[in-house]
Amino acid sequence: MLAAPCLLLSGCARTEDRAPSPSAPVPAGSSVQDLVIGDDERTYRIHRPADLPPEPALVLVLHGAGGSARQAEESYGWPALADREGFLVAHPDGMHRTWNAGGGCCGRAAAQDVHDVAFLTAVVDDVARRTNVDMDRVFVTGMSNGGMMSYTLACSTDVVAAIAPVAGTMLGDCADPAPVSVLHLHGTADAVVRMDGEPGERLADVDPPPVDDVVEFWRSVDRCLEPAEVSEDRVRRSVSGCADGRSVELVTVDGAGHQWPGSSSLRPAADPPYPDLDATAEIWRFFAAHPKP
Repeated sequence: MLAAPCLLLSGCARTEDRAPSPSAPVPAGSSVQDLVIGDDERTYRIHRPADLPPEPALVLVLHGAGGSARQAEESYGWPALADREGFLVAHPDGMHRTWNAGGGCCGRAAAQDVHDVAFLTAVVDDVARRTNVDMDRVFVTGMSNGGMMSYTLACSTDVVAAIAPVAGTMLGDCADPAPVSVLHLHGTADAVVRMDGEPGERLADVDPPPVDDVVEFWRSVDRCLEPAEVSEDRVRRSVSGCADGRSVELVTVDGAGHQWPGSSSLRPAADPPYPDLDATAEIWRFFAAHPKP
């Protein structure tokens, strides 16, 4: 069950500081932009460091179901890292706080067949119009439903160089995708998106493959060598070098639940984040090492 078609886009924009026109450069700091995709008005948050290199990378960070762009921006620490490392980071808002990642997931975005591939492609294009983005260094990561959407974007387009799903999985078909580097992070005790592919809490109607099968699928796509295994404390890494300098890596945290490792959890009922792995820094190190060849 491991393919999805690509959709096209149209757009215009505003910022939280009310930038004067759709073609205006992205202002320094964090701002909000609007896009129109078909009949839908969509928004994304963009953070531009004050000291930005001439051709910066762009990272898209996708919130989980029930989350938002602002929540992800505040929880995962990407703006501060972008300021230190000199790249752009965009946090798009899913429709009704969900993403249409395929396979019936998730929520109203899936029920209404929202064109999220078109939206995310439009976000990349909109940012590229406003800044001199290095299009060989466009990356996407996401939590849970956002991680699923990361896979869907990689299956549907050749926009991204690498993806890093956290506590997500791949849904629907993925026929003949373009090769991309993949870093998948998951807690072994995740009861929402289970590693073994069994139905999880709140996802009883979703039928994902086991995470190991997803990772093996991308190793085949990327023409990878056999993985090397490294363990340290509760963190286990399975790392495969692949053709053209790409890599496919699986990082699991023993006993960790459905959370972004190293994040600040804003919901008391949520699983506690594993504190000894900074997933955001880990993902950026992976992205920085894996532009398009």
